[in-house]
Amino acid sequence: MYTRLFCFLLAGSCTLGHAEITSENNERLKQGLALYPAADTDKDGILTMAEAKAFLAQKKAVPASPVKAGALKPDAADVAYGPHERNKLDIYLAKGATGPTPVVVMIHGGGFRNGDKSRWAGEKTMQELLGKGISCVAINYPFLTDKPVQDILRDCGRAVQFLRAHADEWKLDKTRFAAIGGSAGAGTSLWLATRDDLADPKSADPVLRESTRLSCAVCNATQATYDVSRWESFMGPTKPEFGTSEMEAALFYHLPSIESFQTDSGKAILKECDMLSWITRDDPPLLVNNSQVVEAPTNRGEWLHCIHHAREVHKVCAAAEVPCIVLQDQEEPKTNAADFLAQHLITAGPKG
Repeated sequence: MYTRLFCFLLAGSCTLGHAEITSENNERLKQGLALYPAADTDKDGILTMAEAKAFLAQKKAVPASPVKAGALKPDAADVAYGPHERNKLDIYLAKGATGPTPVVVMIHGGGFRNGDKSRWAGEKTMQELLGKGISCVAINYPFLTDKPVQDILRDCGRAVQFLRAHADEWKLDKTRFAAIGGSAGAGTSLWLATRDDLADPKSADPVLRESTRLSCAVCNATQATYDVSRWESFMGPTKPEFGTSEMEAALFYHLPSIESFQTDSGKAILKECDMLSWITRDDPPLLVNNSQVVEAPTNRGEWLHCIHHAREVHKVCAAAEVPCIVLQDQEEPKTNAADFLAQHLITAGPKG
């Protein structure tokens, strides 16, 4: 219902430089005011960009899923890894370890619009990993209301770098890092596993000097790439109900239009977000689990999560000689996520 206002305010934010953008000088906000008069919170008949964003954030906000009974409590909660209010992480340390422990970074889903790190505390996977001597870190990240996806991905990379920078404090093994996530968290895990190392040895920020590379990743209901212009190539033609490219340009990348994809800056953004193009032979093993096995997507949920994403990742990994298991295409017995992570973090030895 509120997608049009989202497009109005994100596209409009690129049009007037440093001048205050309101419904009096921006056609998109003018239309937004007509469609959603409640967004004009001070009732002065003028919709400002700040009012539009606040209204949208309120309507898009979804309460975090209730934490399951018996959920674990973190050893360190809401640790800030960056300046944004959602740059926070919770640390769950494996008990009884005599030396530095491997780490699994756990990234929640929610379409980059909602979700919370607390959901992992009640998940069986975390309990299994801790039982195997593997520490877990659940992270939050900014939403699309505040940042485009290309910046959100970088924030998640910073979380990994922050943990490595403070590894001694929590007795973490910097050479044994992995990631797991669902949906948006899966795509982010895939991006971290495939993206060239973001480490900048010359950075004035010591956190940014650390590596973002992983030893392995588990991706549940992943997207193959966040260059949405590639999706039709492996899933067939889109449908209006899946969401238009114009909408994705504004909503996902904070670009003013689909034509922006053809600019140098637009192409650079799409490349940055394209996990498929980052896959190279030196990438770590992947376990991909996309349970929606359909011939062709029939709704937006399938468009975002179906098996074709997983199989496209597998195809590109096979060409690059990167180990990749698609759970739905694997013969019995199926690989357990915690066992897969332990295999590559403990049994296979240090990587990264």
